[in-house]
Amino acid sequence: MLVLGSMPGVRSLQAEQYYAHPRNAFWPIMGALFGFDARLPYAARCERLTRAGVAVWDVLRACHRPGSLDQHIEESTIEVNDFNEFLRRHDAIARVFFNGAKAEQAWRRYVAPGLDIGRNLVTRRLPSTSPAHAAMGFDAKLAAWRVMRQSAA
Repeated sequence: MLVLGSMPGVRSLQAEQYYAHPRNAFWPIMGALFGFDARLPYAARCERLTRAGVAVWDVLRACHRPGSLDQHIEESTIEVNDFNEFLRRHDAIARVFFNGAKAEQAWRRYVAPGLDIGRNLVTRRLPSTSPAHAAMGFDAKLAAWRVMRQSAA
């Protein structure tokens, strides 16, 4: 499984860690789904995800965005990651889960049209774990993300 965000936020870039904002629900959700303490050191959390068969990356390799909100990404500055190469090297990945609408939108617009990996991927958008997506509480986000755990079984 591959979880794709759009682009790391300011806190994540500063910490050089995915989902580093303390109010981002990503790590608590992953901990609940895959049975580990979300307060573990970053390397241990990453190792637990790897053991569960989960990779984490972003659709965008680079962009200009003042602040952390996806709505402020300047479209003309978008550079996407090389998914053809990545997915060829990681041929066991069969399912892609988008962490929010912007990740899915960027994938469909910039990646999917040029994807040539010789296999189909199952893709699904899940609600953003970002604290900016406050309209949905933690329990509702966790319930939606359970589909990821169910597909791992």
